This record gives sequence, C-alpha cells and structure tokens, in this order.
Amino acid sequence: MKIVGVIPARYGSTRFPGKPLELLKGRPLIQWTIEGARKSKLISELIVATDHEGIKAAAEAAGAKVVMTASELPTGSDRINAAVQNIECDIVVNIQGDEPQVTGELIDKLAQVFLEDKNLDMATLAHPISEEELQSMNSVKVVLNKNDEALYFSRYAIPYSRKSAEDMGSLEGCMKHIGMYAYAKKFLKTFCAAPPAFIENAESLEQLRALYLGAKIKVIRVKEALVGVDTPEDLARLEKML
Repeated sequence: MKIVGVIPARYGSTRFPGKPLELLKGRPLIQWTIEGARKSKLISELIVATDHEGIKAAAEAAGAKVVMTASELPTGSDRINAAVQNIECDIVVNIQGDEPQVTGELIDKLAQVFLEDKNLDMATLAHPISEEELQSMNSVKVVLNKNDEALYFSRYAIPYSRKSAEDMGSLEGCMKHIGMYAYAKKFLKTFCAAPPAFIENAESLEQLRALYLGAKIKVIRVKEALVGVDTPEDLARLEKML
C-alpha cells in the first residue's frame, strides 16, 4: 500500500496572503512543515501542491517535490486531488502547510489506520478539548461514536445544547478537531467530484461533505495540540513560544 503525503500551499490566503513564505525563526513556514513531514516513516513520497513560483522554490530548497496546481481550485482537498491525479498511490495524507509543528509521528498515526482497515474512507485527528476551546467558534468540535468514528463536526459547543459541560460534569462529549486528514485516493476523487453539501456550507466545514456522502471518518485520539498559523498574530505568538 503506497502512502503519499501532500502539503497544499496556496499563496493567496484570504486572512494571510503569502503565508507559506513568512519567516518563523528565520525559516519559511513551508520549510518547517516539510521538515516535520519528512520524519514520517510511512509516507513514501512528499509533495507540495502550490500555485506560486516562490513557494515552489522554497519547497524545493527544503527537499520536497512540487506539483503546480491552478490558483482557482477552491479548497486544499481539490489542490491535493489535482496533485495526485497522475501518481500511483493508495492513500493520500493532507498535511496542512500552516502547521509548522507537525511531526512524522502524527502523520504516521493517520496513515497507520489504513493499514489496519483497508475499507476506510478517511481519517483525521482530535485531542481533548478545554472549556475555552469548547466555547470558541474558531475551534472545530467533533462528536464520536463508540468506534471513534466521526458523527458530526461543528464550530458550536456540541453536544452541549441542553445541558452545559459544567452541568454534565465532563468535557468528554466532544473533542477538539485537528485539521489533518488522510484519504483513500479513490474516496478523495469521489469527494472532490461531489458538490458542496448543504451542511458543509452552513457550518463552513469541508469535512461535513464526506459525512454527507456516507463516508466513514476514523478519528485518531492524540494528546498534543498543534499551533496552526491562520493570521499574522498567530505567527507572532508562535515565534514567542518557540
């Protein structure tokens, strides 16, 4: 089973244009992600999918293969799907380009579940949620079934609509979603060919299209949280942390 890692890196981010080339401790963000991803033991090839020559140059300097993709592609999943069209593989791991703290261990936890369940469509990561994250609309929550498969994702404090976490005495009703995914290549193609689902548009969460299509999304529980970079302020905070 061949597993490929793809880092989608678009230049024209709405909230932070040129983000992959911004410097963190003197190195471009995309370089941090590449260096973390290259420590994976299970992916056989690492690709950066981008629409920008500057990102291409930075990625190649960091040792990654680059596939140029159209700027018009609407999502990271579409960019990844375009990048692997002509690559023979079974599993594709979506490694977010704005996650400079990504590790090979996290990537391998995602990939490993496909070696154990060859009928799996998708996998993702989540960690225990805090009260602050539960109340934040910027934090995506995921509710799981008994098999650690996703029932639903939301920006709202699900499932605490009638009784609060304080009333229930526990935050175990949901977990904080980490936006890394692995897909069976054939499901990724199906996913990108389908139009956005109503629930996806309502919540502005792409992974809800997969649930709407009937996909099984395995959720891997991890202890650690990743500090992603969505805004210049996030980058400044991470710089201080490091």
